[in-house]
Amino acid sequence: MSTVKPPIQTLSSADRAAPHLTSAAAPPALRLMLALEDFEAPARRYIPRPIYGYVSGGVERNVTLNWNRSAFDDLALVPRMLVNVSQRSQKTELFGRVYDSPFGIAPMGGTSLAAFQGDLALATAAASRNVPMILSGASLTPLEQVRSASPGHSWFQAYLPGEEQAITELVERVARAGYDTLVLTVDIPVGANRENNVRNGYNAPLRPNLRLALQCLARPRWLVGTALRTYFTQGMPHFENMGKRTPLVSRTAVRERANRDHLNWAHVALMRRLWPGRLVIKGILDKADAKLAREHGADGIIVSNHGGRQLDSASSPLRVLPGIVELAGDMTVMMDSGVRRGTDVLKALALGAKFVFIGRPMLYAAAVAGETGVRHAIKLLQDEIDRDMAMLGANTIAEMSRERLMDARGFDGLGR
Repeated sequence: MSTVKPPIQTLSSADRAAPHLTSAAAPPALRLMLALEDFEAPARRYIPRPIYGYVSGGVERNVTLNWNRSAFDDLALVPRMLVNVSQRSQKTELFGRVYDSPFGIAPMGGTSLAAFQGDLALATAAASRNVPMILSGASLTPLEQVRSASPGHSWFQAYLPGEEQAITELVERVARAGYDTLVLTVDIPVGANRENNVRNGYNAPLRPNLRLALQCLARPRWLVGTALRTYFTQGMPHFENMGKRTPLVSRTAVRERANRDHLNWAHVALMRRLWPGRLVIKGILDKADAKLAREHGADGIIVSNHGGRQLDSASSPLRVLPGIVELAGDMTVMMDSGVRRGTDVLKALALGAKFVFIGRPMLYAAAVAGETGVRHAIKLLQDEIDRDMAMLGANTIAEMSRERLMDARGFDGLGR
């Protein structure tokens, strides 16, 4: 992957309001990428079916996956007119750091499987656009390498068993690497019923067989540009950051997933004692759990249903967000799952989220065009937010409140 990064252009207020300016200035392969959704179709053509199915799929009937999107459509925005918005800014302070936008990149375990050095592409692109990126514990790149590539912009997300020794070892490793934010994902006590993985022939580790070979041969650009390029430049990829180091492709190896169903609030208290930095709990959907997170010393929570990949029929985060915010006190509340548009970001902020995270579209962007693709995707969303703020009559992110929303079905049910 090239380490040469094109300069970030500063746009005039007239230019930044012009639709699709970002795409007009983009490399030719990205000029038809006008929104985050546009990356999915070319990514599907690039990535072998088993891997694409793993990345894109939810669980069982995809009820929660679909709810994550439809929840945003149930809210309408109410703009204010004749407001001077020439000085608008989407800069957002989070945990004492000012980011250029109120969104970051969510943790995803399959990134470097779908895109060459995908974890590094996400991390360096996020740093170049001054937004945070959360490295997944299920990633294929050592957490130390990602931290070195994007100091100050990468957080680390852990899947942990309810075992004191494993927790202690991981926390100490993350601290040695220099991370300042540790995210504990708590909504995966057991493996989800991902029927789509069985139907598509996906396993972790991947099991070499004729079906998998044919699927990879059917995607020659991925085979050469990601799989073989990875193998010949760095050897066999391994799951590097979660339990025993395990090869990506093996007939017999098994990824360690021991005793996650033992994990409980006592282990959160242990992490709080061990971890000197900011501790974030990801996967909260219930107000009572938000209250417990605050009582156990969490600096923040991410309201999330794991992108619809764990419990089917779990509530969408957007629907439970307001109640959680009310109980959070001074604890920072963030959100992920289903965010695709600038208006989605602003709706979540209006309901009380401090920050949001986006997953799959950023992975698709990495698959399509590496770091350049991710930078383009981030800029597309930044431009959408900028235009949307102008049309709403908002100069700052702080102006996004519940008064900006109403029920999209035609009546004002939000207390405006």
